[in-house]
Amino acid sequence: MNNPMDSAEFSRDPYPLLAALRSRGPVQQVRTDNGRTTWVVTGWAEARAALADARLSKDTARYFADRPSNRRLASAVSRTMLATDPPHHGRLRKLAMKAFTPAAVARLEPRIRAIAEELADALAARGSADLVEDFAEPLPIAVISEMLGLPEQDRAAVRRWSHDLFAAGAPDTVDRASHDLSDYMTRLIAARREDLGDDVLSGLIAARDEADRLSEAELVSLAVLLVVAGHETTTHLIGNGMLALLRDDALRARLRAEPALLPAAVEEFLRHDAPITLATFRFAVEPFDLGGARIDAGDVVLVSPGAANRDPARFVAPDEVRLDRHRRAGPVDPPGRPNRPGCPRPPEGHEGTDRPAGHLSFGHGPHHCLGAPLARVEARIAFEVLLTRFPGMRPAVDSWDALVWRHTRLMHGLAGLPVVLAP
Repeated sequence: MNNPMDSAEFSRDPYPLLAALRSRGPVQQVRTDNGRTTWVVTGWAEARAALADARLSKDTARYFADRPSNRRLASAVSRTMLATDPPHHGRLRKLAMKAFTPAAVARLEPRIRAIAEELADALAARGSADLVEDFAEPLPIAVISEMLGLPEQDRAAVRRWSHDLFAAGAPDTVDRASHDLSDYMTRLIAARREDLGDDVLSGLIAARDEADRLSEAELVSLAVLLVVAGHETTTHLIGNGMLALLRDDALRARLRAEPALLPAAVEEFLRHDAPITLATFRFAVEPFDLGGARIDAGDVVLVSPGAANRDPARFVAPDEVRLDRHRRAGPVDPPGRPNRPGCPRPPEGHEGTDRPAGHLSFGHGPHHCLGAPLARVEARIAFEVLLTRFPGMRPAVDSWDALVWRHTRLMHGLAGLPVVLAP
């Protein structure tokens, strides 16, 4: 039996399957195509707890050390900062985080806006466009490329390799892309070391924490991670958010009239249609209980931010886009709330209590997304520019079912979003 999470239907709309899993309890075991089992965490409180739980390791090298595999992923991809645990993870993060602080990102805002306006100019000259291919992808790839100092002529290839890393059901494509991107970054770092500039890559080469500095392998791995993570999720945030806006004329009109609501809109788009459906691999290093389930040592656990962000025990009307939900305050629920087998769920219409932000699209705990401030600014500027420049924008498809979604289990995003751009 094929794993439903590998299906094209799941890529198009993962929420019905995730809701069905959550209805049986917030932590459920599913069988994969290789006959093994995996825990999937769909409840908000359980997901938040799992993301910060030291008993769940991300050290994939440790997990696969004694397990045979036919994969040949480049180590720069398989052993990124995402696949490490504290204290090693904290060391790498400390050396890298300077470029992604809110203050550092604020200094980039004029350049981000200029790139967005340049892309909008190109759209306006055409009258119709694919918002993913012509705007949502090139904006973040241009920003992160400029930050890292990637030559402009190389960016199309880097974009293609990054895209291929998430190809579902195509391990050879993924493996080949991992080596292409790793080899490219190795060459670029060697050249940059001979001619340091003021870009982030030069800063990483020179980065020190007293006697500590990045090794060559760590440099390559971190550069690969930054270029991939620096645009893939932001592309889907912009694409999914624009789809929500195209479906709701009143929401578009409101945001054009009240641009001060754009930061709240970014948070709601992150919650409502998360770019990350399933977080990356974790496994238990010791037995423990989570959401009424007994997790044994060695068990694989996949946390689903996409499901958690629509948990009715946390959010009122979770399938709706509501900008005002991020203005309300309230305490964080502990993991032991009525959201597990044997405990009744709230009746419809009385589900959760909205809290400010509260979504898990950037993760939680030590692996909280380093680039979250950058993604927020890029998305806010993208929505503002598109709404301002193209108030008459409309979809160029006869039905929403005609849209094509990326076929990948981890991410949820459109392969294309064709529109007509009335001025």
